[in-house]
Amino acid sequence: MKRGKRYVEAAKLVDRATLYDAADAIAIVKKAAVAKFDETIEAHIRTGCDGRHADQQIRGAVVLPHGTGKTVRILVFAKGPKADEAAAAGADYVGAEELIPKIQNEGWLDFDVVVATPDMMGVVGRLGRVLGPKGLMPNPKAGTVTMDVTKAINDIKAGKIEYRLDKTNIIHVPVGKASFTEEQLADNFQTLVDAIIKARPSTVKGAYLKSVTLTSTMGPGVKLNVAKLTN
Repeated sequence: MKRGKRYVEAAKLVDRATLYDAADAIAIVKKAAVAKFDETIEAHIRTGCDGRHADQQIRGAVVLPHGTGKTVRILVFAKGPKADEAAAAGADYVGAEELIPKIQNEGWLDFDVVVATPDMMGVVGRLGRVLGPKGLMPNPKAGTVTMDVTKAINDIKAGKIEYRLDKTNIIHVPVGKASFTEEQLADNFQTLVDAIIKARPSTVKGAYLKSVTLTSTMGPGVKLNVAKLTN
């Protein structure tokens, strides 16, 4: 795979044989983010879980203290007073059954997070094939199936992110933007790591966090010293 000049230059900042402390890794990732846009800083956490077993699934949400730097568009499935409450709380889109054909047939997906009141899950369930693969399905564990739509919206706007295992047992999540200070990124990253360590399933044997890599959208990955994160 041919890499661009910028990537090649940025990659020189990283020693592939070194496992970095979080602070050093953040400094390098920030320095390596040289694209013309404000790159997202992401954490990729490889776990020792086996997601094929229900008791080793990890899914949850955490509010990053400094947010993600991204404007999040929220769609809320609710009716009556709850729909009014969602609109008042700042949801970008609010609706019910009438949104099904728009999403299913017209491919409308101009939103980043879906929140639903429990009574609407029957309706939302019909969109499982569309929302599921995109990670947009509301889930009680992530706080996106709730009667308290105001709190859900406020948390998401404040920087709440969802984390979950992918098919290869890796968690991929944003921890901020390249324009954030190193301190802001460190706070966000530590908050995320603490939440994931707390979510460790009791059935996991051996190493829980196998590897942790920080990277920017266009930059090289920087591997962290996992032992120092878990002490």
